Amino acid sequence: KRSEEKSPVAATGKPKREAEVGTAEDAVLAKKPKLEDVISEDANLADLMPQVKVQAVETVEGCTHEVALPADEEFTGLKPRTGKAAKEYPFILDAFQREAILCVDNNQSVLVSAHTSAGKTVCAEYAIALALREKQRVIFTSPIKALSNQKYREMYEEFQDVGLMTGDVTINPTASCLVMTTEILRSMLYRGSEVMREVAWVIFDEIHYMRDSERGVVWEETIILLPDNVHYVFLSATIPNARQFAEWICHLHKQPCHVIYTDYRPTPLQHYIFPAGGDGLHLVVDENGDFREDNFNTAMQVLRDAGDLAKGDQKGRKGGIKGPSNVFKIVKMIMERNFQPVIIFSFSKKDCEAYALQMTKLDFNTDEEKKMVEEVFNNAIDCLSDEDKKLPQVEHVLPLLKRGVGIHHGGLLPILKETIEILFSEGLIKALFATETFAMGINMPARTVLFTSASKFDGKDFRWISSGEYIQMSGRAGRRGMDDRGIVILMVDEKMSPTIGKQLLKGSADPLNSAFHLTYNMVLNLLRVEEINPEYMLEKSFYQFQHYRTIPDIVERVNNLEGQYNKIAIPNEENVVIYYKIRQQLAKLAKDIEEYIHKPKYCLPFLQPGRLVKVKNEGDDFGWGVVVNFSKKSNVKPNSGELDPLYVVEVLLHCSKESLKNSATEAAKPARPDEKGEMQVVPVLVHLLSAISSVRLYIPKDLRPIDNRQSVLKSIQEVQKRFPDGVPLLDPIDDMGIKDQGLKKVIQKVEAFEHRMYSHPLHNDPNLETIYKLCEKKAQV
Repeated sequence: KRSEEKSPVAATGKPKREAEVGTAEDAVLAKKPKLEDVISEDANLADLMPQVKVQAVETVEGCTHEVALPADEEFTGLKPRTGKAAKEYPFILDAFQREAILCVDNNQSVLVSAHTSAGKTVCAEYAIALALREKQRVIFTSPIKALSNQKYREMYEEFQDVGLMTGDVTINPTASCLVMTTEILRSMLYRGSEVMREVAWVIFDEIHYMRDSERGVVWEETIILLPDNVHYVFLSATIPNARQFAEWICHLHKQPCHVIYTDYRPTPLQHYIFPAGGDGLHLVVDENGDFREDNFNTAMQVLRDAGDLAKGDQKGRKGGIKGPSNVFKIVKMIMERNFQPVIIFSFSKKDCEAYALQMTKLDFNTDEEKKMVEEVFNNAIDCLSDEDKKLPQVEHVLPLLKRGVGIHHGGLLPILKETIEILFSEGLIKALFATETFAMGINMPARTVLFTSASKFDGKDFRWISSGEYIQMSGRAGRRGMDDRGIVILMVDEKMSPTIGKQLLKGSADPLNSAFHLTYNMVLNLLRVEEINPEYMLEKSFYQFQHYRTIPDIVERVNNLEGQYNKIAIPNEENVVIYYKIRQQLAKLAKDIEEYIHKPKYCLPFLQPGRLVKVKNEGDDFGWGVVVNFSKKSNVKPNSGELDPLYVVEVLLHCSKESLKNSATEAAKPARPDEKGEMQVVPVLVHLLSAISSVRLYIPKDLRPIDNRQSVLKSIQEVQKRFPDGVPLLDPIDDMGIKDQGLKKVIQKVEAFEHRMYSHPLHNDPNLETIYKLCEKKAQV
């Protein structure tokens, strides 16, 4: 039998024949990679780089003010207002609000990045007041319909000349100030609407929504399509790369864009953890922002001690939530301590409704408040037909609302969502169960925010909520001017390390990274717009801008690698490269042969107890082991749902003792050459068998005693001594009986390349390994 060490391919038992490698193989070997293919020396990188400069503006303590300018412009400072202000406020403005209003007075675009409830809307209101005073049109866009509805109500009370345009409702579309969702604005731009010619200001609320993987692209399309003469007010939660966004606006529309950033939070927050199965709250971040690790560890200990009780509150996908849940206990405690109103965030509509229905035993409203709720509700649904009024959703929600309990998620009728928003803002709903869309900028703060879980399903898998998501939702706690502090309670039903806990509770906001991608809808719309094509959209996108910004780093990295590449000197390099490529091709063909051998119909008959097999898992090479048994498991394919059988081979392997100590959480590791190690039965997937030997060993029936397992290691070592040129392998054709034509073609290629390798002058060179390693290193660079 052939042995595995004689060739890089542990494959065939056929005698080597004289063969010429075909033109395809010659082409593979002849091609030499050139560094010039990676980066063109003639590329004018200066032309690719956006020509923007950023200048810091002196401001008062408590906020940061910078301005992004086109490279050929000089910043001369903002001129103080001379005439009367477009809008007066009955309260003293914060520093960041004064700076933003000064930018608007100077007809310059501004991005305001501040915490939830800090008062960003003041800047938007001022821009609207200025535009209306100057007899100009202004558009206010928001990410969700609920937010558009709320902003319309607020703006209408303030300015009257306001219209609303969402997918559900259109009110007064000829108004000077139009509130709309971003999708509506995008449609108007693609249609070439007359309205756009009269617009002087566009206000984007919650601009950080642009990082959303599904809808974020709408913001980029809209901003790219807007004309250069329009000025902008961008309102955002705290984002670490606000300056980069302002640079993009400046580069895109050739106008200055200011960034005003503040970390100031008007109402400090206290963050508590409630471990599932526990009986109390643990303060983990105090109002000064200090993380209390001892309290956090105590909470995790309670969770660990609770054991199975901690899982009692978890929802079964079929049975829903049973018994008085921890949410019920916490909400009851909040009401008893007068910490209402409370917003309870759940990450599914089903949970929202299930938790809300558990509150039917509680009543938070007085008789007078109940009458007011009923009156508001009946007035709201008067516009529905008699049939619609009998919908289960409409009939079931009123008893809850009268008790002071509300539900808010995307599955509700728009009229119900709007009614619930009004009732909550008027203080007639004390406990609101909502999904995270409610946190998207709707200005409805509460005293307390409760998270029913610290993890969520994001469409792909379950994960911890990010610090950015936590900041956005927890920011609803604490009403400015009404509460001295806001309370945030996070329910945790599985163990969390202090590092993850600290990152979640005290981490920084998520950066604003572009989620731009070409969609069929975008391409079809662009066909209707003259002078703009998909390439233009790609070139102008924030995604491309962020990539342009990485060019200097990439160039520096390429230059460093080029220096390393040129330093590696290989004698007779061209010849060495050909030999290197032959070996690489043989290694690739070896993997092709392995794929055939790993097919269950071919390999399973040979995986009898005692068979010697070689196991390799990525970087871990276990060497030779002995098959103990194999089993078949059913495995469901994630995309199709079809059953795909999975074969697991139990192999007795020489393992590191350290890795076996942590076998519950870590995979077994091979014993080091200087380590005694221990023989252990390890379950191995079929595709991790890198070689199957023709040798079988006797193994004891009972492998539980360590002496019996160690005796097998001695037998393996004895076999290796007996075959110094390598342990003999099963021949895929002669021994395993594989008659696949594809395998035969691969073996013919192997023989041809082996002939070329053995006849190469370098193959018998005494310095072969040193030269080969140099070539390998150069290829990696």
